[in-house]
Amino acid sequence: MKNTSQSPQGISSDSYYFEKDKTDSILVLGVGNYLMGDESIGVRLIEALSEGSIPEYLDILDGGTGGFLLLDRFQAYGTVIFVDATMDGKPAGTVSQLRPRFASDFPKALSVHDVGLKDMIEAVYLLEHQPDLYLITVSIDHINPMSVEVSPPVKNAIPVAMEQILTLAQTLHKEAQVVGDHL
Repeated sequence: MKNTSQSPQGISSDSYYFEKDKTDSILVLGVGNYLMGDESIGVRLIEALSEGSIPEYLDILDGGTGGFLLLDRFQAYGTVIFVDATMDGKPAGTVSQLRPRFASDFPKALSVHDVGLKDMIEAVYLLEHQPDLYLITVSIDHINPMSVEVSPPVKNAIPVAMEQILTLAQTLHKEAQVVGDHL
């Protein structure tokens, strides 16, 4: 397990993602705008994960509203768990897991913090290397511009989503180990 009790280390260079082979690692990429209330749930989940112990095979990244600037991360990793808010009509705080095979499989109501994120996902499927992509969403029912407050139902979803992320990552890692042993 990684000891993340120290402050997360800032990475100032994109080369970090290519300095060592990350294809056997799993990236949890949370996106959202911290200044839009519930819409920030993806980055808040990354923040919460950074406060605990995470397995060595798991990397976490606060993608903010990075859009196309995040494409190189999809090239570097064999598996990406994408975490975002969605306005899908489900009760606020509902945690869902999808395995989108195509960009059209992503919820149409994926959060609106950056229209470029939909385009970025389309671009991922055009890259030479496409990672195994998983999506964890937390349902929200409104966006509060210029607010850092998260509603109680969405805040209460954080431990549920964290557990789902860690369980999915562990399952994927074990499956990769079994496949690797058979090669």
